[in-house]
Amino acid sequence: MDRDLNLGEMIITRLINIAGYSAIIFVGMIFYFLLREGLPTLNEVNFGNLVSNRWYPIEAYFGILPLLGGSLVITIGATLIAVPFGIGTAVYLAEIAPRWVREILKPLVEVLAGLPSVVLGFLGMLVLAPFLRKYLQLPTGLTAFTGSLLLGGMAIPTVVSVAEDAIDAVPKSYRDASLAIGATKWQTIWRVTLPAAKSGVTTAIMLGVGRAIGETMTVMMVSGNAPVLPGGIRALFKPARTMTATIAAEMGEVATGSVHYHVLFFIGMVLFLISLLINITASFVVFRQRQRQERILS
Repeated sequence: MDRDLNLGEMIITRLINIAGYSAIIFVGMIFYFLLREGLPTLNEVNFGNLVSNRWYPIEAYFGILPLLGGSLVITIGATLIAVPFGIGTAVYLAEIAPRWVREILKPLVEVLAGLPSVVLGFLGMLVLAPFLRKYLQLPTGLTAFTGSLLLGGMAIPTVVSVAEDAIDAVPKSYRDASLAIGATKWQTIWRVTLPAAKSGVTTAIMLGVGRAIGETMTVMMVSGNAPVLPGGIRALFKPARTMTATIAAEMGEVATGSVHYHVLFFIGMVLFLISLLINITASFVVFRQRQRQERILS
């Protein structure tokens, strides 16, 4: 019996190890493929052309700055929407809402996270874009602001789900101790519960930002797809194009092995590095916060 149990544990351990190593291997293979297809760009395209502010591949203009700027504007706008609403909703579900309300809202939030992006993009084109064009008196409703609103709405369920679990995991003794020394419920939430769940909340924010950066269909349908370098606050209310939308819109039309083909893979390589940098930064921040908490508790 003990021998069978040990054999089963060994098999499960090996399978877990294989799954963990395979994830690293797959990511490495993806990055290798991007490097293989994207690095020829540096030999085929002049660096000044590559960092210019004009993207017009038909005439051999491959400036990626408008695409990078469009991604940055839309991602920052989505983050400014998703973080306060997401954290606020998570605090409400974990600390304030009655149990019956929580049992209804939490599954609903998780269902919203699974909505297809193309459906949200279609609704954005038919409902949100015309409304914003009329209400804000814009030439077109397909702008970076429209993309930010939809991407922020798509990132909110991710932020809510992860942050709510982190807040709910804070020991009840923390709250009881805070209330026992005279703190109000809101002071306990703001100064005790949230700081104790800081690592999980930070992870939730980074996952939300990653969702906004990597989204393709929604932003391609509602942001106007104009590769123009953004400038000033008005850039948020003008059409823009992201790196992901450019790859999705143009990859199916280019000849394999052409300069345009290699530049699109180079954009994918840049996007991969940005996502990797965000994940590394999030991991470092969470690690430092956990170290600080362990140091305080010890």
